[in-house]
Amino acid sequence: MAGYSCTVGAQLYRFSDLKTLLAKATPARSGDRLAGLSADSEEERVAAQMALADAPLRSFLNEALVPYESDEVTRLIVDSHDEAALAPVAQLTVGEFRDWLLDYATDTATLFALAPGITPEMAAAVSKIMRIQDMVLVAGKCRVTASFRNTLGLEERLSTRLQPNHPTDDPKGIAASILDGLMYGCGDAVIGINPATDNVDQAVRLMSMLDEIIQTYNIPIQSCVLTHVTNTMQAIERGAPVDLVFQSVAGTETANTSFGINLDVLVEANQAARGLDRGTVGHNVMYFETGQGSALSANSHHGVDQQTCEARAYGVARAFSPLLVNSVVGFIGPEYLDGREIIRAGIEDHFCGKLLGLPMGGDICYTNHADANQDDMDTLLTLLGTAGCNFIMGVPGADDVMLNYQSTSFHDALYLRQLLGLKPAPEFETWLAQAGIVENGTRLSNVAPGHPLLSLVQR
Repeated sequence: MAGYSCTVGAQLYRFSDLKTLLAKATPARSGDRLAGLSADSEEERVAAQMALADAPLRSFLNEALVPYESDEVTRLIVDSHDEAALAPVAQLTVGEFRDWLLDYATDTATLFALAPGITPEMAAAVSKIMRIQDMVLVAGKCRVTASFRNTLGLEERLSTRLQPNHPTDDPKGIAASILDGLMYGCGDAVIGINPATDNVDQAVRLMSMLDEIIQTYNIPIQSCVLTHVTNTMQAIERGAPVDLVFQSVAGTETANTSFGINLDVLVEANQAARGLDRGTVGHNVMYFETGQGSALSANSHHGVDQQTCEARAYGVARAFSPLLVNSVVGFIGPEYLDGREIIRAGIEDHFCGKLLGLPMGGDICYTNHADANQDDMDTLLTLLGTAGCNFIMGVPGADDVMLNYQSTSFHDALYLRQLLGLKPAPEFETWLAQAGIVENGTRLSNVAPGHPLLSLVQR
């Protein structure tokens, strides 16, 4: 019989194709159960993982999970694959690949060279047979840098997205949050606003406000309004000060269609933003967000498990050399990930993205109707810190009052930096010292009355 099989005890388990095998091997999560894709028992899951470990890596080059002819994401993954980069591991099975990744001799330079040869499906497959500590160790060996007005992803650095969302887009409320974040040494990844009113006019107003703050105080950071990519392209046409282009992306063509995008739109937006030439130390202009379950929620998963779909979204992101890729791991809700599933999923996402050569960050978060709490987020936060996460979120009080979900605070970034001896991006670190916010690498408990930044809330 064609396919894949494994015997556990007296029971023979058969899996008809790679798509089924990957789904059955996936650690339990609510989204796959909702889609009817998950293993029927823990024994079947173990059997699938054992069969997957014996599958050759090359299987993923020969068997498409979503047909090449009907899916542009599959075509992108296949057509951009670097066979020469895969060569060191091309003859390995998935299980042997896991052992190779964990080997002492497999170092940062080796993993960097390998990245173009790894397909998203290969990354997803090996993650399914790895423990959390395995993925943390390998991701920690991966180092992916990107730059615009500062350099992100350097060793012993941790950056933050300062997220000053406001339920009415009130300029003073946004400015107060920005001031709060800057005083905690946050914002070097990006100051990124999710607009409460999402249209081109409002996006241009917010872009102009952020640009004025950055230019007035000469802060070496970048800004982004997280509006639809087509709105950003219209803003560019109007002459708005666009630093980064944001877009949510998914792992199948039909899921991206539900977002109102395709690869051609992303190519056009990337070219338009690069043409503005607003970066000072680099030209990575794209900011992508992803999340396990997005393809399922759009009924566009094609029978592929949600974690593999997520890895395919990283295949989309990789094509555009982004500054930031953010796995918003718990935002989509408990129908897709619940409780401790969020913790593992966050590590899977970070591992797969880094293995594919992406500058990965994480929105360590959960919705208020999920069976999760801040202790769970502290666990994931600490794991991602040790795994070399490029950036995390900085939300006032860890509670986004516009999007109504729980994330990480400015204080959480200080915790990781203090615990692990991490610093912000070097250009931003220099600015923090010059601005009198830090002294000898330590944040000051207070700044002097009349500090120039305090005028932010009076603007």
